[in-house]
Amino acid sequence: MSQDRVAVRERAEAVLRRLAGEHARLREDQWRAIEALVVDRRRVLCVQRTGWGKSAVYFVATALLRQAGAAGVGGEAAGPTVIVSPLLALMRNQVGSAARAGIRAHTINSANLDEWDEITAEIHAGTVDVLLISPERLNNPDFRDGVLPKLAATTGLLVVDEAHCVSDWGHDFRPDYRRLRTFLGNLPERTPVLATTATANARVTEDVAEQLGDALVLRGTLDRESLRLGVVDLPSPAHRLAWLADHLDGLPGSGIIYTLTVAAAGETAEFLRARGWQVAAYTGQADDADRRAAEQDLLDNKIKALVATSALGMGFDKPDLGFVVHLGAPPSPIAYYQQVGRAGRAVEHAEVLLLPGAEDAAIWRYFASLAFPPEQQVRAVLAALHPDRPSSTQGLEPIVDLRRARLELMLKVLDVDGAVRRVRGGWLATGEPWVYDEPRLRRVAQARAAEQQAMLGYASTTGCRMRYLRECLDDGGAADCARCDNCAGPVVGAEVSDTALTAAQTFLGRPGVAIAPKKLWPTGLDAVGVPLKGRIPPTEQALPGRAVGRLSDLGWGGRLRGLVGPDAADGAVPDDVAAAVVEVLKAWAHGDDPWPRRPVGVVAVGSRTRPALVGSLAERIATVGRLPLLGRVARTGPSGAGGPRGNSAQRVRALHDAFALPDELADALVGLDGPVLLVDDLVDSGWTMTMVARLLRRAGAPEVLPLALAIAG
Repeated sequence: MSQDRVAVRERAEAVLRRLAGEHARLREDQWRAIEALVVDRRRVLCVQRTGWGKSAVYFVATALLRQAGAAGVGGEAAGPTVIVSPLLALMRNQVGSAARAGIRAHTINSANLDEWDEITAEIHAGTVDVLLISPERLNNPDFRDGVLPKLAATTGLLVVDEAHCVSDWGHDFRPDYRRLRTFLGNLPERTPVLATTATANARVTEDVAEQLGDALVLRGTLDRESLRLGVVDLPSPAHRLAWLADHLDGLPGSGIIYTLTVAAAGETAEFLRARGWQVAAYTGQADDADRRAAEQDLLDNKIKALVATSALGMGFDKPDLGFVVHLGAPPSPIAYYQQVGRAGRAVEHAEVLLLPGAEDAAIWRYFASLAFPPEQQVRAVLAALHPDRPSSTQGLEPIVDLRRARLELMLKVLDVDGAVRRVRGGWLATGEPWVYDEPRLRRVAQARAAEQQAMLGYASTTGCRMRYLRECLDDGGAADCARCDNCAGPVVGAEVSDTALTAAQTFLGRPGVAIAPKKLWPTGLDAVGVPLKGRIPPTEQALPGRAVGRLSDLGWGGRLRGLVGPDAADGAVPDDVAAAVVEVLKAWAHGDDPWPRRPVGVVAVGSRTRPALVGSLAERIATVGRLPLLGRVARTGPSGAGGPRGNSAQRVRALHDAFALPDELADALVGLDGPVLLVDDLVDSGWTMTMVARLLRRAGAPEVLPLALAIAG
């Protein structure tokens, strides 16, 4: 090593000690990365396990580059380090870490719009060492056109955190990360670039390295000596909840309980709190303030566990996290490894336990169905866009049958591919030729299916579980870990107490969830010939309704999927489900939020797919409630458009004028002095209930109370 490089390493070690303490020393690969960035001004891809110290690399490199630039060493730029991070939680942690090393860090994100001008001025004044931005910010029109060009021209170091998101082969692909190609192309010559991730197999590593260009790839072992992996195989959701209630006190410290759905996170947290545990729920549907409060409570060990969806997957840093339990398996070993990597970073032992469920594969299939749309739908959007007049995402919904999130994802991909451009007010067509890459999409889908099979293999393997995960991530040459349940025997058993199991069965067996009424029509309906807009008149609205449960519920979900799922056969409503409906009606009548008046009649929604189920359900309700069965709303319109996973505008378009009241039913509604119960099997978008309730209200029904077996989602 040359004398200059020795001096650089000495300075690097000094910065590390300020960052991590007097006893901290650089790992050899950490130094190799810093040397490549600071001395050689290269591009580096670090694929290293969680807790290895990737953030130390870019903070040390930042300090050295800023020192060298300020001193005019080598005539190199002294601009700020730009860190592209996927989550605000990660940004908050990084700002705090930077301050410990004497590094001045700021973040530009959607939560601090009023600070953008001030921060930009500080960047230009040279007083900002680190700027953290989200990948979505790269294509925000104001940021992209007003801030990004100047920022790229003055960047001293670009860091791409969680770089596996760049690759659509990765488990958490984000189209906005592809915008980094533009950023990279605008960097001054010899600007160093660091990409980091803890979860990339060989295919993802190769893809990311190719996009970086001539990159030094530093890939270390992915073994985590502190993690003790295990699988607890239990027969039902009730057993899994009971197991958690019984065994949480045996798990070290505080930790995370991951669930596959928002509904499961809420149910699990509610049950554990009822059993005396201090826990909090964390999902992408919660308010940012609530998520931040929950994160802080876990960091401060005020709660035993955070019950979270994958919304917590990246960006949360608690070095002493003692356990991670998965209530249901993620769809790939790579995603699983990324989530369990939150545990055991600064403790000798951490427990990592998977409690797989029979419903996991159905949940995987649902999320897989939300992948990139078929070519016909993509072409429809491209044909609808104008080169000069922006179209909003909402304005496009009546034209293409895609829900908002999926439509937005598709537009981002088209933007990165150059076929559309995001501007203020929406999206423009660029006129550039675009090819639907069917072969690549098919290969990605096949890779996803293979990952799901690999995850099933992880749960059932009799070999070393850590070695299995490492091999899935192409970490070759792995030896048995001697720690997991298969190597050393289980540390935690599968025993469940009768008390906890009874409590869990009772909790999950409670039927009843609310159906929220629609109050606004979707925008843009006039573009497809539907004369509805604005607020739905109160005289045409349904009242709040009830269903037995959600299809994603831990308790009733499985039973209901067997009745109203896509492959379910039609038939009379089973006795146990009918009994649950009666319990829902009793609770609705006498609970905390009762119906305003007792219903005076029952109306069934006409169903083409499950007429026997809906008809028998309406008859049972009428008989038990001693109410007249007023009739069935006839379905007259075509089915197909506005399907279950379509957007609201398409659904309303398909349902408008698609129902009719038989004369006998219309006559029966005249002069009613109370609400009618409107009965259906499944509420997905909610627009069928809304449109039929409107029809009944306009025909004379004073009020309409929706009642269904299930709510999708």
